Amino acid sequence: MSRSDRIMIAAGGGALVLALAAGWLALAPVEDAATDLAAEAALTLSTPIASDPVASGPAESATIVVDVQGAVVEPGVRQLPAGSRIADALAASGGYASDADLAAAAATINLAQALGDGEQIRVPRIGESQVAGGGPSSSGDPAPGGGGDAGGGTVDLNTATPEELEALPGIGPVTVQKIVAARQEQPFASLDDAVQRGVINRGQLEDIQGVATAG
Repeated sequence: MSRSDRIMIAAGGGALVLALAAGWLALAPVEDAATDLAAEAALTLSTPIASDPVASGPAESATIVVDVQGAVVEPGVRQLPAGSRIADALAASGGYASDADLAAAAATINLAQALGDGEQIRVPRIGESQVAGGGPSSSGDPAPGGGGDAGGGTVDLNTATPEELEALPGIGPVTVQKIVAARQEQPFASLDDAVQRGVINRGQLEDIQGVATAG
């Protein structure tokens, strides 16, 4: 074998060694990366997943239930938003009925009072008595008559009970409410004063003359 042949063989062997070394270097990072990914996956699977904490206890109720009774258009149980006022409960029940004693309601019911769950509101009817604060009266019976008679057989518009006023000819529940509310603001000086203040009309005045008085 000539010297030139030996040089060619040595050069070819060196090139093969360099090619193998380059291939090994190219494959090594890929294998290392695959190994790292496998290790990371194994660690993830072995680590327990933390769950979100579950809120304990029931959520605070956003509604309340109250009972509205007495002289309202639609008495009954009402469900209202928490923080509602007595005025809201009355509005939900259709407002005051025609036989509501407006003067007594104004004196005993605080429309701005906040309501609690399970409370009862009672609007007094004409002739009923009611405990302050909107609770039921100690007796649900109408207040007895008497005391409004002026002693001569006539009914005094300033002192008569709602029953005695309603017993007068031509006087109905609506007029009784007007009389009671007006006399609380200012007592009547006479029957004509009640007409001038728009509490009764001329026809009602003629009906009650002789059986009623004022002032």
